[in-house]
Amino acid sequence: MKKVINVANRLPVTLGSPIRKSSGGLVAALEGITNEEFTLQSVGWPGTVVEDRDKAAVSKQLRDDFNCIPVYLNNDEIDGYYHGLSNSSLWPLLHYNRVYMHYSESDWQAYVAVNQKFADTVLDNVQDDDIVWIHDYHLMLLPQILRAARPALKVGFFLHTPFPSSEIIRCHPRRTELICGILGADLIGFHTSSYLRHFRSSALQLLGIESEMTTIAYRNHVASLGVFPIGINSGSFKRELAQKDYLQTLTEYRVNWKDKRIVLSVERLDYSKGLLRRLEAIETFLASSEHAGDVVFIFIGVPTRGEVKEYQELREKIEREIGRLNGLYASVQHSPIHFIHQSIPFTALCALYSIADVALVTPLVDGMNLVAKEYIACQNHDPDDYNPGVLILSEFAGAAQELVNAIIVNPYDKLEVANAIDQALIMPLEERQQRMNYMTSRVMQYDANHWASNFVGQLLEHHEQLPQPKSMDDNENRIIDALCKADRPALFLDYDGTLREFEDKPEQATPSENLKQLLKKLADLPIDTYIISGRPASFLEKWLGEYPFSLIGEHGNCYRLPHSSQWQSINQNTDHSWKKPVLEIFKLYEGSTPGSAIEEKQSSIVWHYRQSEPVYAQWKANQLLHEMYDMLGNSPVEIHHGKRIIEVSSIHINKGRAMEFFINKNTYDCILCAGDDQTDEAMFRVEQPALMSIKVGDGDSQAQHRVADVPHFLSLLERITQSYTTDNKQLLPPHSVTTNRVANAMQKAES
Repeated sequence: MKKVINVANRLPVTLGSPIRKSSGGLVAALEGITNEEFTLQSVGWPGTVVEDRDKAAVSKQLRDDFNCIPVYLNNDEIDGYYHGLSNSSLWPLLHYNRVYMHYSESDWQAYVAVNQKFADTVLDNVQDDDIVWIHDYHLMLLPQILRAARPALKVGFFLHTPFPSSEIIRCHPRRTELICGILGADLIGFHTSSYLRHFRSSALQLLGIESEMTTIAYRNHVASLGVFPIGINSGSFKRELAQKDYLQTLTEYRVNWKDKRIVLSVERLDYSKGLLRRLEAIETFLASSEHAGDVVFIFIGVPTRGEVKEYQELREKIEREIGRLNGLYASVQHSPIHFIHQSIPFTALCALYSIADVALVTPLVDGMNLVAKEYIACQNHDPDDYNPGVLILSEFAGAAQELVNAIIVNPYDKLEVANAIDQALIMPLEERQQRMNYMTSRVMQYDANHWASNFVGQLLEHHEQLPQPKSMDDNENRIIDALCKADRPALFLDYDGTLREFEDKPEQATPSENLKQLLKKLADLPIDTYIISGRPASFLEKWLGEYPFSLIGEHGNCYRLPHSSQWQSINQNTDHSWKKPVLEIFKLYEGSTPGSAIEEKQSSIVWHYRQSEPVYAQWKANQLLHEMYDMLGNSPVEIHHGKRIIEVSSIHINKGRAMEFFINKNTYDCILCAGDDQTDEAMFRVEQPALMSIKVGDGDSQAQHRVADVPHFLSLLERITQSYTTDNKQLLPPHSVTTNRVANAMQKAES
């Protein structure tokens, strides 16, 4: 039986005497997947500070009675992680409220520390075949932390809020770390396709990662992306509507509001819910509608985050505005708005849902909004007296993509909302029944249990879709040992994306100080080192010419031997007649794609779009690729789509041919080649028994092995230099004559 470890900010319990199980849709949804196949264990914060002396007893009771594992937080952690980074920084930004976002470095450090604390708790309790399901914005870093510690774990992440457009999320000072954190999951779930699309766009904008519709590759790992609209606990509503207490409460409400039409609003008191704008629409209705005297607006504002200044101010504004409207439009017998600032019992809530003629659900932005679905679940379906109400729903609520038969409105347009209230009040019975029938069927069928089971089922089916080279984890020592024991070892190393991270401007990707120190160490080893790059000879000469390496430029078009100033061509008879028409087309794309640029080399032409707006540039790049394939189908060229570049080069020139050129003139018994993009695949395809190949980064590859990124590969090279010293190999004096054996071999072969 598999165990699902459900990780959320809060445990599904309320501490007290006694400890009680909490209610809620998420709790019920997850309980719905527990059967003969799954058991459920919860990890989370108990919701309050627990004294050290009580922690052992509380932990035991939570584990024994509720199968819960607590993550204890102190007051500083709660302030920084929960009130600070989560609710004062991430929450407003995820809901498009940049003006309310407050960020501090101390809050971020608390967020990092608490995510690590959650990770430690999970790792202490998880088994290899368990499933870990992480929930919401409080724990965005947790998936990547778990992946780094236990790569084989099945980890899912579901975001219960919206995911905003890339222009919004980019405002966060730690946007890159947050996106990278989420990408550690095997399955990433969202309520709607638009949130998924925004996430993909943000990954492209911030990390330069191009993705498929349902998959995204990052750091030797493929995450699946999915749309999983959460549902309500339909069973609890079915059961409640059959209870005597509910029927009695419903009868009382009908007596209290006899001859009145009820328009119901139920929301947490949050600025994302658009409550002040809703009151503007209500005022427009009260001022203009002939039905205003018959309508009672029941306005339930559930308290939330009362300690936060912005929420205190929001409550004051709402109470002040409701008081003003009641003062203007009330009569001795009638008060148009009833404001309730408290949570109300479930029975009373179901009765209000049932009696309401209209549910007014108009948030400015909302991940899903289950109030809309709860209202639908409580409509009377007695075939002899089926008189359903009408749902008015904001187009910016996630539920609007499912509940298409509601009256969909723009919450920013007070006149449209006021007219929708009028429309709902006069809607014929037959139309109300038709609208409600479809929505009821969907809400009751695709409920919380379906949501949870669907997510866990897809997480179990997830598999890595990269056909892929083996991770270096188990092979690094073997590779190092082979190089150290070889009599004639050689390294063929790409530059950009392998020895040096990419920069927005290619000319800025010069060797860092750390890389320079590493190259000096490599220069002292009895290894023939080749830097084989798409860069022109001038760049390689300027930045790498001081080292006793063989430099190979333009993907193998030209080379320079160690300690030589002379550059030579590998293939003297290359046909370059294709360059002029290609250059003309590239210039058209350069002109129509701001930020792009052309680099012309002796044997190739490159269109760079790293500094262009990513989404548009990716579209233009796809257009250019199709045009190049159509135009150059019979030409002696290769077309490369690399890291934000498109390059057209001679088919007679590639890195594989260049590598074979040097291998054939030297007797190497161990060869290591490494690269990061399509141009390096030619090296990986070379048939040579002594060859070991490494792909740096993600993506399909024919390499034998893979490392995650440039730092990981540089770490491997550092280990190689250290291993030579540790093994007491005969190190060569810097720039010794022995490093000229490449030149000697070349001269001998040519003579």
